[in-house]
Amino acid sequence: MEIYSVTEALYYLKIKIECDDRLTDLWMEGEVSNCRQYASGHYFFELKDNTGRMSCALFKGNALKQVHLPRDGSNFVMHGRIDVYEQQGKLQFYVDTVQPAGLGRLHLEFEALKQRLAEEGLFAPERKRPLPARPKIIGIVTSPQAAAFGDIQNVLRRRYPLAELVLSPSLVQGELAAPQIVAALRLLNQHPKVEVIILARGGGSIEDLWCFNDERVARAVFASRVPVITGVGHEIDYTIVDFVADLRAPTPSAAAELVAPDISLLRDEVSFQSDRLYTSLQNNLDEHRANLANFERRLQLVSPANRLANFRQRLTDLNERTALHLRHSVELSRARVNSLSSRLAVLNPAQILERGYAIVSQPNGGPVISRIDQVKSGKKLEIRLKDGTFPVTAQ
Repeated sequence: MEIYSVTEALYYLKIKIECDDRLTDLWMEGEVSNCRQYASGHYFFELKDNTGRMSCALFKGNALKQVHLPRDGSNFVMHGRIDVYEQQGKLQFYVDTVQPAGLGRLHLEFEALKQRLAEEGLFAPERKRPLPARPKIIGIVTSPQAAAFGDIQNVLRRRYPLAELVLSPSLVQGELAAPQIVAALRLLNQHPKVEVIILARGGGSIEDLWCFNDERVARAVFASRVPVITGVGHEIDYTIVDFVADLRAPTPSAAAELVAPDISLLRDEVSFQSDRLYTSLQNNLDEHRANLANFERRLQLVSPANRLANFRQRLTDLNERTALHLRHSVELSRARVNSLSSRLAVLNPAQILERGYAIVSQPNGGPVISRIDQVKSGKKLEIRLKDGTFPVTAQ
């Protein structure tokens, strides 16, 4: 017989409970009683039904995340784990999710998984990636027989026929859908040229869409190397993958519209950019022409031919100025000569003779007799008139 201490027995029981998946991931419904909130922010209460009761603890960290908090007399469905509280030797339900009773099992599972994945950061806005502006290859995960696939094809054929579509087929409903979706996402991520993935299916009940609330699918979307856009159900339908995806579209058709641009807008943009490019090139060409003309003018200023032409012009100007100066000099000299000639003519003895005067001189061209003391009696002289000379003898 083996004898255990109280602590050993409680520890053995604790190990057994922790190895039971049901007891570590448990939903429990009951009425709250003896609820107490302490200054620490922790809640301690009992959850009971007609024949049993369970001690419960909701610690502050989990309490702050709840929309609904336990209160006496109200029925709740709670999620958590059962463990042994060794100090008092009793079982205790450690609660992490509180929901009013009557919401349904699927809804409670949805909220619990949503809260857990949010805590892990799978929904964090800062990790969400922008979609490529003009994807060349778009991956699609859906059923090839689904209307969603046809809708996506029609939208992309109309809006953006430049893109190539790569379908990775999968069931989108039922128990086998989740692992097939995971495998389809993995195959597209192995495709080296896929730039974005659309995960889509049409509308349905919460049961029909439940595979998109599967944790395996959520983690596969989170692990995708390329952005994922979801188009699951109708506009009012939200699934776990919608929160994990890089972008959520309300329908498959809307996902196709968001994943690629409208080619008509691209044509307008190309036309606009073409006009801008033409204007820019024309402006650059005009600027280069102006610069070239400026350089040409500057080159002409320093050109030897231009300098030679300038020298020729200067020489021509100098020649003209010299010729003009010479003409002026000649005319001035001629005027002076004429003036002197006129004066000389006035002083010319021949002019005096014309007026009836005579010139007395010694014979044979001797000196002119201008004084009386130059003449002696019997001296031979010569008288010159305007028309000739004749000899005379002084008395």
